[in-house]
Amino acid sequence: MLLQQIQDPKDLKGLSIEQLEQLAEEIRQFLIEKLSITGGHLAPNLGVVELTIALHYLYNSPQDKFIFDVGHQSYVHKILTGRMDRFDTLRKYQGLCGFVKRAESEHDVWEAGHSSTSLSAAMGMALARDLRGEKNRVVAVIGDGALTGGMALEALNHIGHEKKNMLIVLNDNEMSIAPNVGAMHHYLGKIRSDRHYQKAKEELYSLLNKVPAIGGKLAKTAERFKDSLKYLLVSGILFEQFGLTYLGPVDGHDLAGLMDILKQADSIPGPVLVHVLTVKGKGYSPAEADSHKWHGASPYKIESGKMIKAVGPPMYTKIFGDMLIELAEKDKRIVAVTPAMPSGSGLVEFAERFPGRMIDVGIAEQHAATMSAALAIEGLKPVFAVYSTFLQRAYDQVVHDICRQNLNVVFAIDRAGFVGPDGETHQGVYDIAYLRHIPNLVLMMPKDENELRSMMKTAIAYEEGPIAVRYPRISALGVELDADPPLLPIGSWETLREGDTYVILAIGPMIGVAEETADSMKREGVNVGIVNARFIKPLDEAMLMKMAEAGKRLIVLEEGSVLGGLGSAVLEFYSLQAVYDVPVRIIGVPDLFVEHGSIEEQREEVGLTSERVANEIRTMLPRRMKRVTGQA
Repeated sequence: MLLQQIQDPKDLKGLSIEQLEQLAEEIRQFLIEKLSITGGHLAPNLGVVELTIALHYLYNSPQDKFIFDVGHQSYVHKILTGRMDRFDTLRKYQGLCGFVKRAESEHDVWEAGHSSTSLSAAMGMALARDLRGEKNRVVAVIGDGALTGGMALEALNHIGHEKKNMLIVLNDNEMSIAPNVGAMHHYLGKIRSDRHYQKAKEELYSLLNKVPAIGGKLAKTAERFKDSLKYLLVSGILFEQFGLTYLGPVDGHDLAGLMDILKQADSIPGPVLVHVLTVKGKGYSPAEADSHKWHGASPYKIESGKMIKAVGPPMYTKIFGDMLIELAEKDKRIVAVTPAMPSGSGLVEFAERFPGRMIDVGIAEQHAATMSAALAIEGLKPVFAVYSTFLQRAYDQVVHDICRQNLNVVFAIDRAGFVGPDGETHQGVYDIAYLRHIPNLVLMMPKDENELRSMMKTAIAYEEGPIAVRYPRISALGVELDADPPLLPIGSWETLREGDTYVILAIGPMIGVAEETADSMKREGVNVGIVNARFIKPLDEAMLMKMAEAGKRLIVLEEGSVLGGLGSAVLEFYSLQAVYDVPVRIIGVPDLFVEHGSIEEQREEVGLTSERVANEIRTMLPRRMKRVTGQA
């Protein structure tokens, strides 16, 4: 096998086109086999096999910089740069990362789990190269979905102004995670359909240059008069008007054609955009037929294409989507808003049931947030369904456009807490800290799926301003669901177990950890109370004061950053009330980025376990405190 001989990109240089084509097929088979066991981003990587081979064949990584937007199409890059033998550990704890990771290889020069960053990074590297007087190439690979992000357009504007030498490869597969939407998508669709554009352009210039005496002058004149010639022929005029040279479109699975156009691009000064048409899931029929489903696949059976999924209660995402349909049937004000994540956010059935009330804005979180603010001003009830990690991208809009104007926007924050294999770029452990301090915003988290339904009903009924409910990326608990979930009093906590001196304040999945802790401590003769601190903002101030007056010792347990989280809120409250004698321990995510692995392993790494909580309680016991202070 050729694949076994490739340990470094240099090993590609002596291969023929026929051998490179054979290598492409071997890589596809390797990915299909390995990901059937580990899961991972199958369809995106099957679509860029030839493109990645061509880039590594023609350029010299790591001297030449390859920047992959998002990075979930970097598996082929990892294979060609000596990491093939680590694919059994893909997305596993302390194993191979599912995205580009600088610590893994010198060939990984840029990290990204969020889209639309590659062009800005490429611009920075091109500027640094020129300031140092170096000659290396800078190559950014960006998908058509990521190109809809505002940051990418900002970068294009700057790139066209500076005119630095760089190559932008537009990997056009008509998809991000879901099918793409918007004007940019339709514009690229027109280019795709005009397969004869490049040939027509070349033939026209060739014809003009053959005209005796005046042909060359006419060709130069035609180049200057863009309004008359380019608007007539050039499908890529948008990119040319940005100041880029546009080449393509080219078949991204034709290695010889790819090589030719990339060589042509390398001879053109300034920024060049090569438009490459690829098929997401190429070479595996189930993935080609439904690249949306196979974007990020769980383990599967290769022959049937059937994914292997755990049996049990539905995910919280599914509970959210079903409840939103129930609410929308009764309240016509409700509209769902998603930034290119209808499936991941559980909105596919909602879109089928209410197509006119489902708004997919593409990869554009900032736009989605501000648009939601305007929808609220006009009397609708927008439900902005977004992953915790992606809501970070719209922070200013949440503050300035929604909360400052105190608008009735509902935030449905999915993937709150640890997310498992997607790792540090996707962890949803920061939203409490970046939302809690914003005036007017209510923030809550359910202990189970039944309470999630109540929180959604409460959020829709709430008319006093913005309100957010966060929920995790795990299966629900399987509890019985109320046919008519009750409304929750804003800021109310729930006592789940009465205790003596020690009380655990927990939210979301940490309720289960608290219950395990209380059970183990009871066997030691210590009766630990548990409070479901379901409202992170506002706090249940009456309960906090009552616990202070009763001399309780508190342990705050949260799957979120300890800096600025629920524990911080409790300490701030007692400080503002001049209550200084309530012992408070905070157990949460420390000041570090937690890498990929299972959610259980991530919790173990940071100490979000019943054993850790029990040990913290033991250090708070009076007899322990006496030994520490030397008092017997």
